[in-house]
Amino acid sequence: MIAIIDYGAGNIRSVQNMLKALSLPARIVRDGAELEGAERIILPGVGHFDHGMAQLEARGLVPALNEMVTGRGVPLLGICLGAQLIARRSDEGQRPGLGWVAADVVAFDRARMGPELRVPHMGWAETWVAPGTALPPAFDAAFPEDARFYYVHSFHLACEDPDRAVLRAWHGYEFAAGVAQGNVLGMQFHPEKSHDFGKRVLRAFAAWTPEKVTT
Repeated sequence: MIAIIDYGAGNIRSVQNMLKALSLPARIVRDGAELEGAERIILPGVGHFDHGMAQLEARGLVPALNEMVTGRGVPLLGICLGAQLIARRSDEGQRPGLGWVAADVVAFDRARMGPELRVPHMGWAETWVAPGTALPPAFDAAFPEDARFYYVHSFHLACEDPDRAVLRAWHGYEFAAGVAQGNVLGMQFHPEKSHDFGKRVLRAFAAWTPEKVTT
């Protein structure tokens, strides 16, 4: 069973509907106690970093997530804001993140972007596996050469270890579109809004068995 975390930060039903279309069993979870028994966890979300962390804390989800993800090694996929919350901190706010990945969330650097480009980055973008990084093999088929995904974001992850930035995309410059560390994955795009390519990602996540837990 896949637990979809509902912490008041949007796009929950879209994720649930996509999993239903793939015949993958899932349920929406709104507090820490409901996480018990989950075999995989999806942390979706849109919006402000501090608001997202505050909502997780208010619902008692942070200690439960820490126990499941770092204690038991349950695989977790963070999507958009959810991917940012697995980092240490964000330029967008003051609260610490979950800290499961050695990364920070930074604003798009407008000085590196042409005047024709806008922030937020919104729409479809080609997304590729970064050469030499450790994207779990279960996801190899999810990112063919023509892979494109849907994005809506003004911030992106910056990893302390470049090898953790397993997926890349372009908006004025290359940025980390996906990160991986142990049993934790974060993807800046929205697989639930990315049609066939998104289905490949979610199907791969449902079949993925990590070799080790995050540290």
